[in-house]
Amino acid sequence: MVKVGILGVGVVGGSVAKILEQNSDIIEARSGKKIVVARGVSKEPRDEFSFPITDNAMDVINDPDIDIVVEVMGGVDFPFKMVKLALENGKAVVTANKAMLAYHRYDLQEIAGDTPLMFEASVAGGIPIIGALRAGLSANHIESIMGIMNGTCNFILTKMIGEGADYNEVLKEAQKLGYAEADPTFDVGGFDAAHKLLILSSIAYGIDAKPEDILIEGINNITPTDVEFAKDFDYAIKLLGIAKKVGQGVELRVHPTMIPRNSMIAKVDGVMNAVMVRGDAVGETLYYGAGAGGDATASAVISDIIDIVRGNTNPMLGYKKPLESGLTLLSKDEVISHYYLRVNVEDKKGVLAEVTNMLSSLDISIEAMMQKPDSDQDECVELLFITHECKEKTIQEAISKLEKLSVVNGKVGMIRIEQ
Repeated sequence: MVKVGILGVGVVGGSVAKILEQNSDIIEARSGKKIVVARGVSKEPRDEFSFPITDNAMDVINDPDIDIVVEVMGGVDFPFKMVKLALENGKAVVTANKAMLAYHRYDLQEIAGDTPLMFEASVAGGIPIIGALRAGLSANHIESIMGIMNGTCNFILTKMIGEGADYNEVLKEAQKLGYAEADPTFDVGGFDAAHKLLILSSIAYGIDAKPEDILIEGINNITPTDVEFAKDFDYAIKLLGIAKKVGQGVELRVHPTMIPRNSMIAKVDGVMNAVMVRGDAVGETLYYGAGAGGDATASAVISDIIDIVRGNTNPMLGYKKPLESGLTLLSKDEVISHYYLRVNVEDKKGVLAEVTNMLSSLDISIEAMMQKPDSDQDECVELLFITHECKEKTIQEAISKLEKLSVVNGKVGMIRIEQ
């Protein structure tokens, strides 16, 4: 018999306990041993479970009968301390904590050594993307990863595109439906997706980066004009996490992105998640499913528990020596992309020439252009551009200079484009 302790008997932890009991026969058949929850930790009383529940995490960490600790508390510092102590006590650990791993995955790998530390549920909920990268695609050099990894953002963008709804209206709907928190910043600001991207990039490339090191932008500045433009040019707008190998460097970035509407990932709507991985041998593969929710995430947690019980002692990040010598994180300034620009200007002679001349002075060439009247301001128009490829540093300089022109009103909107 294998005994499990759950740190955080909340939505996910409660689902883990429920599924382990309800599906005990099939889980025992697949793992070879009976797996039971011996103890749980919760700040709130949970009378519906038969196992003892405490409010002190150390009761689980120090229990000599517990073989596997499941950490689903959330947060960074305290969970890291508990997982560290569990590993030092010789207990295997399964965690769904993306924020903790975004900051401490390499620390934990060193602490764990040969003690199993699994984390399938930390990225994209019930989608087995960690297992795919660590094992299924292990023969490949990973050329790129592109993922919709936050259901809240995908729900909002799907509504904005499909129904022409305003961002703030859809955000309120998402909050009512429970898809967005009262303070949605972590989701809509791109930080949740960034944590997940950092975990995947460690497995794919061995890149040790923190959230502060990479480009992160949210969806809160997208307007109906942007949505209409995307439709006109056959694009969809998605919040994407992108990891891409460029020579001996790796781009890591999270931001709203215009992508062709006929691409596989553009068809992923609502609260669903999807991760597209391109390997040099396998080509393009897509992993799709529920990215959040108690049961979906618990499914991934229990798959890790079963893997540990079967005797899996693979390295935490899936490699026993450095993957590729010399790979480094590219600076945000060095990212190369096509760009969409939205510039609100005075509707008068010579303005378009002034704007295009400024862009030309920075060697930014225009691939496509559209002009639309500003529905909110008389005597103003919105100039909408798609640029040819240029560096992030250059486009940011252009935006700064555009906003200083006397004929330009307010902030310049920008969305990156992946062709």
